[in-house]
Amino acid sequence: MDLMTAVVHPPIVNDSSGIVRVAGTRITLDTIVRAFKNGSTCEEIVYLYSVLRLADVYNIITHYLNNHDNVESYLSERQNKAIALQAEIEKHVDVSSIRERLLNRRKVQKSNQISG
Repeated sequence: MDLMTAVVHPPIVNDSSGIVRVAGTRITLDTIVRAFKNGSTCEEIVYLYSVLRLADVYNIITHYLNNHDNVESYLSERQNKAIALQAEIEKHVDVSSIRERLLNRRKVQKSNQISG
């Protein structure tokens, strides 16, 4: 039997925002790598995100392991952008007042449940 080695590329694409996603889904590379780094198996990842195919998840994890430095650099860049965006949002929105309003709303709901 003659076995040919086929090169299989991971099913990942850059969306219009430059975010790497699993082709045909909204699942990001970040999501899959984070789950894997947290100890999830490929089967568990597919269970959590049923839109994914098992072979694709194995392929993506293989890509991550074979290109660790590049993928980690991309993930670090994404994390830095997320932190910067959160700081920008918090500059314009008083987060503490939102928290107070939500806690007050919860108190009102609980008192209505008790009295009703």
